[in-house]
Order: sequence, then C-alpha cells, then structure tokens
Amino acid sequence: MSAAPTAHLADDLLMVVTRLARRLRRVAATDGVTPTQRSILTTLERRGPLTHGDIAAVERVRPPTITAAVDRLEEQGFVDRTRDETDRRVARVALTEAGRRLLADARRERTAYLEQRLRALPAADRAAIAAAAPALARLLEGPLG
Repeated sequence: MSAAPTAHLADDLLMVVTRLARRLRRVAATDGVTPTQRSILTTLERRGPLTHGDIAAVERVRPPTITAAVDRLEEQGFVDRTRDETDRRVARVALTEAGRRLLADARRERTAYLEQRLRALPAADRAAIAAAAPALARLLEGPLG
C-alpha cells in the first residue's frame, strides 16, 4: 500500500474513532464521572492499587491532576486510599466495589448503544466491522500502544 492511501485511511479512521469515542462518552455521561476520572478507574481496574505517581505515569498527566481527580472519586466512594505497608509516606489508590459497579454499568450502557447501532446496519457492514475488529485491536499493540 502506498503512503497516500495509508494517510487517507489514517485520516478517515481518526475521524470515525474520535466521533465514536465522543458518542460513547455521552452515553455514560449521566453518572457524574469525567473522562479523566473514568480513565483512572479503568486503570485501577486493570492494574490494581497504584500510587498517585503510578497513576499519573500511566495516564500521562501531571500529579496534581491525579490528586484532584482521586479526591473527587474518593468523595463519591469509587476509590479508597490506604497507606503503603512498606512506606507510610506513600498512599495507594484502589477501586471500591462501587467503582467496579460504576464501570460495569457504564460498559453495559455503551455496549447496548453499540448493539443498537450495529443492528441498524446492513449485514454486510456488520460483517466488515467484525472482520476488521482484530486488525483494529492490533493497532494498539506494540511500543506505541
């Protein structure tokens, strides 16, 4: 494939992914959690308890942003902070059961939205999306993922 078609494909994919992500954020927007907070919750769900510094590194944001977001999540009951057993100066942030439920509920809402949209498409379009899904997942693999 030459550079021009790849660049065009990248541009088209960027537009579709950006618009889809925006719509999916709106589907779960009624729970009072910001996209940054949701990302932190998802990181904690996948990686387990982390320090503020670890969360900042994973999320690629400055520590004050993490502190403010974690403060709000703790107020809402979605995370707990505990002192590290080996170093009492360090706090670890962990997902609570309420945080797990929030993520599960939001995931169900977004999945239902996508199911509805997919059902509205012709069978050939659904088949094309199904065939492309593994390749799209591979876009996230490797050092830049």
